[in-house]
Amino acid sequence: MKQSQHFLDNAENCAQLAERASDEPTYNRYKRMEAAWRALAREQDWLDGETSPSDNLVEPSALSGCAQGAA
Repeated sequence: MKQSQHFLDNAENCAQLAERASDEPTYNRYKRMEAAWRALAREQDWLDGETSPSDNLVEPSALSGCAQGAA
């Protein structure tokens, strides 16, 4: 199995955990983790030569909430 597929599996697990979250902060945390795993999978595909850098562009809406709490 490709390394990026492992990352996508982790992202899917985070998505499932987010849906079962009991409160909003937990939901948001799992959604940020999901986005991070998906970004890592895209990066790994690029490193493996399977995609071009322009294929890895992320829509800003996909990262919404990722910067919260970073200050």
